[in-house]
Amino acid sequence: MLDFALFAVTFVLALVGAVLYLYPSSRRASGIPGLNPTDEKDGNLQDIASKGSLHEFLVGLHQEFGPVASFWFGGRPVVSLGSVDQLRQHVNPNHSTDSFETMLKSLLGYRSGTGGGATETVLRKKLYESAIDGSLKKNFPLLLQLVEELVEKWKSFPEAQHTPLCAHLLGLAMKTVTQLALGERFQDDAQVIAFRRNHDAIWSEIGKGYLDGSLEKSSSRKEHYEKALSQMESLLLSVFRERKADRKQTVFLDALLQSSLSERQSEIFTSCLSVSAVCVWALHFLSASEDVQDRLYQELQEVLGSDPVSLDKVPQLRYCQLVLNETVRTAKLTPVAARLQEVEGKVDQHVIPKETLVVYALGVVLQDGKTWNVPYRFDPDRFEEEPARKSFCLLGFSGNQTCPELRFAYTVATVLLATLVRQLKLHQLEGHVSEVRSELVSSPRDETWVTVSRRFSESLWG
Repeated sequence: MLDFALFAVTFVLALVGAVLYLYPSSRRASGIPGLNPTDEKDGNLQDIASKGSLHEFLVGLHQEFGPVASFWFGGRPVVSLGSVDQLRQHVNPNHSTDSFETMLKSLLGYRSGTGGGATETVLRKKLYESAIDGSLKKNFPLLLQLVEELVEKWKSFPEAQHTPLCAHLLGLAMKTVTQLALGERFQDDAQVIAFRRNHDAIWSEIGKGYLDGSLEKSSSRKEHYEKALSQMESLLLSVFRERKADRKQTVFLDALLQSSLSERQSEIFTSCLSVSAVCVWALHFLSASEDVQDRLYQELQEVLGSDPVSLDKVPQLRYCQLVLNETVRTAKLTPVAARLQEVEGKVDQHVIPKETLVVYALGVVLQDGKTWNVPYRFDPDRFEEEPARKSFCLLGFSGNQTCPELRFAYTVATVLLATLVRQLKLHQLEGHVSEVRSELVSSPRDETWVTVSRRFSESLWG
């Protein structure tokens, strides 16, 4: 049976689970400044809940205590790192377990040193990368078709019409991920709608029901949540059986079904959120940055001319990649990650005991004025500078350390921008401000609206 705790790995409470359920009592990270527990049982859990998110809690924590700080879950300490210099000290000697696996194993109750460990982590990442690359190569025309259908829909809108980015781009993400990851069954819109309905029900409860314990207190909400889990489980089991019996196209899941590695379903679900978030934030920032939008248009014209984007042209769109890098940084796309301290380590003068959960406050680091000049300004040109590129790579958002689902999201977003920006101009609504909801994948707190106008009277490819 599928373990649908996998769905929760991208929510901040995966980090809580790591310390609450995972390990035998660990030693305190002595000498590290931080908060004392406000409750003997829950530690600083109520402090986190009152801030609204783990990210906002970490912002205040590091403002008060500096780049290395500690806090408590239950009777156990957690160490948080909030600057590039401290992360650089920690990343290299503790690179055997990636943050995705740490949160996954934390939630499922695994202990360090069991399972495949570092070797399986490396194999899994290579498998995911190979599977994603293979699916993109074989299904790129399908991806382009899905994007072109959305752009054609937008072109039919009157120029004054308000276009909801979150609704449309989550729909694009669902279609893209399900069809490229799970196969031809999801060419049927009814199947995508069913997937999305259960997906949304699951994530909405994970977003609000676990941190404050309210899900357990509401029988109707819990029943709705468990029903969504059950329906999603049945749907996916049916897809798995179909893929084993008959495959009309090669998709991401096929490579995973041939693998003996464990925890192989979860990548599919985090991709939906990553693709949607990168696309939404990219278009949002472009709508407010006419100069960036025009410069991107010029690059697209020079590299692609009037031809549709192709997979081999994607690496040539250098400025487009700068735009996506700055999108991820400005939006704090992944504000929190974590690693398990496999062996006793040290950051600055602070000793971190073995089996301590170390939180990477990436949202704090991504807007640290010591690392990024004018950090709250959307400025893709900052990545022309080598120090900025190195810092971004260190954080795992570019280069060899980029997680597979983010690489997939970058490709989908590039196809979207390459298709849309050559045909339409994006305009921000006057007075409209999008606030960030910072969970493990940041998204707008409310719907984000733009208007569009056509660049040409005829279709670009017509």
